[in-house]
Amino acid sequence: MASESSEIVRMRGDNGKPRLDRLDNAILVALAQDARISITDLAVRIGLSKSPTQARLKRLETQGVIKGYRALLDPIRLGLDHVAFVEVRLSETREAALEAFNAAVRGVPQVEQAHMIAGRYDYLLKVRTRNMADYRHVLGEVISNLPYVDATSTFVAMEAVKEVMLPDIGTDDLT
Repeated sequence: MASESSEIVRMRGDNGKPRLDRLDNAILVALAQDARISITDLAVRIGLSKSPTQARLKRLETQGVIKGYRALLDPIRLGLDHVAFVEVRLSETREAALEAFNAAVRGVPQVEQAHMIAGRYDYLLKVRTRNMADYRHVLGEVISNLPYVDATSTFVAMEAVKEVMLPDIGTDDLT
């Protein structure tokens, strides 16, 4: 077990992030496109045999680069086609207030994303509901009652032009 943790430490760069080579990145891209790909097909796709591919996959999971696997649901087919972005300003921004808001917003199922931001507001939330009436309820009865919420401002999305699940992981400049 000690040698495994030594290997993980060795595989980390100066910034504490795992060092990823082109094969690691090829695995990540393949899994982001199809998380149900078999080990055999993944090995073929990246140009390795099955055992080294499994070892790399296990290392990426152990290092926390791969946090899990899940199904990608179509919110439109589920009737959840109303998207609003909500700027939230808190009444105070001391650490205790931020922690209380963070904990509470994590428990709101309609909030798909919550980001602390710099600017006039403190947070930007992506809220998905069935329609405007549902959104008004979530805003008025849930979001506005989260700890330390002082003000909100809403932007309703008319159309999703681009939603990418795989960020650019810089595969061009890796060896």
